[in-house]
Amino acid sequence: MTTPEGGATGAVETPGEARADRAAPPRKDAAARPPRRGPADPVRMLMHRHQELCAHAVDALEIAAGLEAHGVTDRTAARFRHRDVFSLAEELYARVPRADPAAVPGAGPPPHATAPARRSRTVCVALHLLPGAVCVAAAAALASVTTATPAVRTAVGASGLVLLALAVRLGVRSGPLRLRHGTGPRTAGLWAGWTAGYAVYGDWLLGQLLAGGPDLPPTAPRAAVAPAVALAFALAPAAGCAHWFTVRGRRVLAASRGLGELAARVRPLLLAVTLLFLGALAALLLGAEAVLGGGDPLALGAAAALGVLLFLARLLAVHGFPEAAAAGLASAAALEALAPALVLIARLPGVPPVDAPVMALATTVGPAAVPAVACTAAALGLLVHGLRALTGACAHWPAPSGPAEAHRP
Repeated sequence: MTTPEGGATGAVETPGEARADRAAPPRKDAAARPPRRGPADPVRMLMHRHQELCAHAVDALEIAAGLEAHGVTDRTAARFRHRDVFSLAEELYARVPRADPAAVPGAGPPPHATAPARRSRTVCVALHLLPGAVCVAAAAALASVTTATPAVRTAVGASGLVLLALAVRLGVRSGPLRLRHGTGPRTAGLWAGWTAGYAVYGDWLLGQLLAGGPDLPPTAPRAAVAPAVALAFALAPAAGCAHWFTVRGRRVLAASRGLGELAARVRPLLLAVTLLFLGALAALLLGAEAVLGGGDPLALGAAAALGVLLFLARLLAVHGFPEAAAAGLASAAALEALAPALVLIARLPGVPPVDAPVMALATTVGPAAVPAVACTAAALGLLVHGLRALTGACAHWPAPSGPAEAHRP
């Protein structure tokens, strides 16, 4: 017979058991919420993301350039437990297996490539000197038709400009001045051609406009021969200076251990190469003035400013910043076009004298003050931009894996 105490004992839980049951979480909830853990190997994600870059890199510097081109900075590298981009690139280079060079089409230099390389350098030097030779020939042709009709002189001058433009195009597409990051904006050539054409005929045109002219076709355009010849021959020292900056930049990249150190060592290089080219261009301008004569000192200064502008624009384009180069050339071309436009607008009836600044500048200093101011301002802007843009690893590697312009500060 069951006692009442016994029945009660079988139906009632002890207080300790009840607390244990309430404290124990269900097994399904525990399985549904796994514990949160951080990545044990944060670099593995970069290894998979940049597998092709790391597998085909010849050293860690190429990986560093590619990472920076994709926007990886020292601050980003700190999230991957590295002090800078170079240290992160060294780990990626050490951990990712190298790709088979035989599997890459065109890998490895062809046999007996030394002689073709020497011939290629000789051809590049000849192409860099070709614009100067064409310009001298065009100047001689103009001098031989001084007694001819204005139409003949205009035709000879136009033919010389066309041949000179073709020679310059051949020169900048070879050697150190050849673009390695695509073609860049198509309008860059237009702005460069405008600024160069204004250096040859701009002073004459502005003087004619201020005097109420020009009376075309009876009046033939008068070209500034000495600055044109000096600028044409300046393509050769521009190529030499660009080559020197490229070689020294890669050496600095190889010796630097961080982006800060790289920037601090590249900035003096850019200033030095700019001054080196300016000195070579000044020597060419003074030599052309001594031989050909007729060189206004202000016009020579404007030509020097234009030469530095064109050199900095090409240097930025070669190292992966063609948009900035085109913007600098466009700003100079716009300022040069504004001066004659204001003179023509002021001739309209009822329009206030909007050409007063141009008139005052040309009367006080001379017509060459317009290109001098425009090119100097644009060259200083490109120099300031270059001191910031050319301090990255991606600007000093032959073939970075991404566009550098979009990721610069």
